[in-house]
Amino acid sequence: MSPPPELPSPWSDFLGELDTLLEQAIELHCIGGFAVVAGYGFPRGTNDLDYRTLIPYNLINELQRLAGPGSALAQKHKVYVQRAGVESIPENYEERLKELYSGRFTKIRLFVPDAYDLTLSKLSRNIERDRQDVEYLAKTGHLDAHILRARYAEELRPLLIGDVRQHDQTLEFWIEAYFARLEG
Repeated sequence: MSPPPELPSPWSDFLGELDTLLEQAIELHCIGGFAVVAGYGFPRGTNDLDYRTLIPYNLINELQRLAGPGSALAQKHKVYVQRAGVESIPENYEERLKELYSGRFTKIRLFVPDAYDLTLSKLSRNIERDRQDVEYLAKTGHLDAHILRARYAEELRPLLIGDVRQHDQTLEFWIEAYFARLEG
């Protein structure tokens, strides 16, 4: 992964201020639009920083109080952090996390999944914005269709509950839509 782009506004000010308000250091495993924007340079805005994991987890209430929706910080900067709802992500994603903006903050460490894990985390929801994120990651060379398909088969598909055919079809749609033009 190439170095992350500069932290976009208003995230720089928001996270800088949050860093001064925290009493204890935290680590956030960022997913969603923030991860694509901050980690991979997609030039679109996002008003929330979704995270899958907070370390230490016992600070979740403090983090939500300081920076969640409706907090004074969120009202000031018009952005917020939130624990993501149910999402699917490959089994060993933690081993491939990349730190963003190392040393920029005193108490906040931000991590994003590699492009494959991030893409597969969007598979279940598959809304228009997710498809745009996947298309961007494919077009900018962050993804290879063969690796994406293998990661899905080996690390995500075995974890899925219920009928997996919809996930299979979504993945194949993405590969056909976003990679066929690149390969052809």
